[in-house]
Amino acid sequence: MSRYVLRRVLYGLLVLIGVNFLTFILFFQVNSPEDMARLALGGKRVSDEAVEQWKREKGYDLPLLLNTQSQGVGVLTDTVFFQKSMKMFVGQFGRADDGRSIANEIVQRAGPSLALAVPVFVLGLLINITFALVLTFFRGTYLDVSGVVLCVLGMSISGLFYIIAGQYVFSKILNLVPISGFSAGQEAWRFLILPVLVGVVSGIGTGTRWYRTIFLEETSKDYVRTARAKGLSESVVLGRHVLRNGLIPILTGSVTVIPLLFMGSLITESFFGIPGLGSYTIEAIQSQDFAVVRAMVFMGAVLYLLGLILTDVAYTLADPRVRLS
Repeated sequence: MSRYVLRRVLYGLLVLIGVNFLTFILFFQVNSPEDMARLALGGKRVSDEAVEQWKREKGYDLPLLLNTQSQGVGVLTDTVFFQKSMKMFVGQFGRADDGRSIANEIVQRAGPSLALAVPVFVLGLLINITFALVLTFFRGTYLDVSGVVLCVLGMSISGLFYIIAGQYVFSKILNLVPISGFSAGQEAWRFLILPVLVGVVSGIGTGTRWYRTIFLEETSKDYVRTARAKGLSESVVLGRHVLRNGLIPILTGSVTVIPLLFMGSLITESFFGIPGLGSYTIEAIQSQDFAVVRAMVFMGAVLYLLGLILTDVAYTLADPRVRLS
């Protein structure tokens, strides 16, 4: 197990370097340090001297990838790529273009993101699995067909519709919850209940269909037929055998998502005005703040790779027949 995890970590480091490099290349294919300086300073009429000063202050006066004027390792280290991107591997995220520490912003914004994402994930998982088991229990009946049709309809509706409809009905018409914003402490639930509801409802169609497919595949296997032949009721077969043996594909999706909960929801946080990591990323993209963009992409890659490793480890816990070497 330990050798496997170590090998995956080493592979992950190579992947992270590649992600960093591609992010860097793509960003500076679209934006140049001069464009970033003019946007930060307020427009195209900014003098060249002011642009150069901004580049020196922010560290963008160096060559992007290779510094041919340096010698030795300086050819690689005295570059924007090394100074801005590679230092993240030792936890140095640097500062945003507005001077604020990116690490501090991540710590402060992780709380609101988790307060939104964790309830959506937990409630969505429980509701989707429950609905999927009910449809599996009544498979082939009108209830099953109707449920599948409703799931397809739910999947076909854009997530923006759920957000706008929820804000219009529950905030504007019924005036039950604030339409947007966030408040820490005991009042936080008033601002989170609507986005949590929207997140759960918008994911029911996709989640229920996915889990229903898993359970239906399990019901056709030999061990299920054997359990039925022994006289076990259908509810016992589903709850004790089908659900348990369907945990591996469920874990594949669930454990991978857990680390990404820290990254927040880009659309939901932006529409509901929640100061989480998702809205932080959107703001950075709009302002062309490469320091924040690269930090968030790096964090997303790290958490996703961590989720893949946790998924493989969780396999052994769910099914003792699976062994990692």
